[in-house]
Amino acid sequence: MEPRTLYPPIEPHDSGLLPTPDGEEIHWEVCGNPQGKPVVMVHGGPGGGCSPAHRRQFDPERYRIVLFDQRNCGRSRPHAADPAVTLERNTTWNLIADMERLREHLGIDRWMVFGGSWGSCLSLAYAITHPDRVSELVLRGIFLLRPFELFWFYEYGASLIYPDLWERYVAPIPEEERENLVAAFAERLHHPDPDVRLPAARAWATWEGATITLLPSAGHLSQFDDPDYAVAFARIENHYFTHGGFFESDDWILDNIDAIRHIPAVIVQGRFDVCTPVATAWDLHKAWPEADFHLVDGAGHAFDEPGVLDRLIAATDAFAEK
Repeated sequence: MEPRTLYPPIEPHDSGLLPTPDGEEIHWEVCGNPQGKPVVMVHGGPGGGCSPAHRRQFDPERYRIVLFDQRNCGRSRPHAADPAVTLERNTTWNLIADMERLREHLGIDRWMVFGGSWGSCLSLAYAITHPDRVSELVLRGIFLLRPFELFWFYEYGASLIYPDLWERYVAPIPEEERENLVAAFAERLHHPDPDVRLPAARAWATWEGATITLLPSAGHLSQFDDPDYAVAFARIENHYFTHGGFFESDDWILDNIDAIRHIPAVIVQGRFDVCTPVATAWDLHKAWPEADFHLVDGAGHAFDEPGVLDRLIAATDAFAEK
């Protein structure tokens, strides 16, 4: 059987900006069958935003496909590329509230929640908080925002696999400040001088863009190098990492799995994922053996890695029947 791939390109039939009580505006769109099974696509980062390719992970004949850009990124406003934009209201719990507000705005009772990378973390946190609103979960590239996961990718670990790319990542940071790179980048990402802010943002963002696929991908890297994208992406990610994802404890998600144990779920993880290493997905699998777990050999982190995409679309196709 040929590996499953993306469904054909599709355009939204509805979209808008959803205002929040604290003055933010969340961009949303709906594609596919207006009478189909509701699914919400939760993008990564935090700060990554949605892309047209994200619409294509679902059968448009059978799904009502909801996408939204999380606070301060993508087409949501205000945008974090503007250094004057404060991120103090951008928290995990406000994102969860935004998802609930959007669900109610669209008149959806329950929806399938589909998230990858940071999106897997936010999807899990949303489901734990609102389990009665989740019909199924499809999760990819598992990230639980625990300290060792951040240390591995941003401080020491992945650096041993990509020493050449690591040198470019740390280049904006003087050697004497490299003992805490997340903090050192934070100082620069919020600097008023664009000659300080932009090089740091590009270094942070392109480090991820260059390592998310098993093999080099110029297409992925070019997006991360875009100035506005890089600044928003880097600022929002660093903001969340500095605050530990706003969770009460490092293992908050694993400690609350009982709340969602009954929800049908599929977990897809690339064996050679450097950004969110397989140990995290394995920890989730061990805590939640009821979920259908797929470890994909020959794949890295990105959703469109061939083996990963095959398993994701197999999951959405299967759940479309329910």
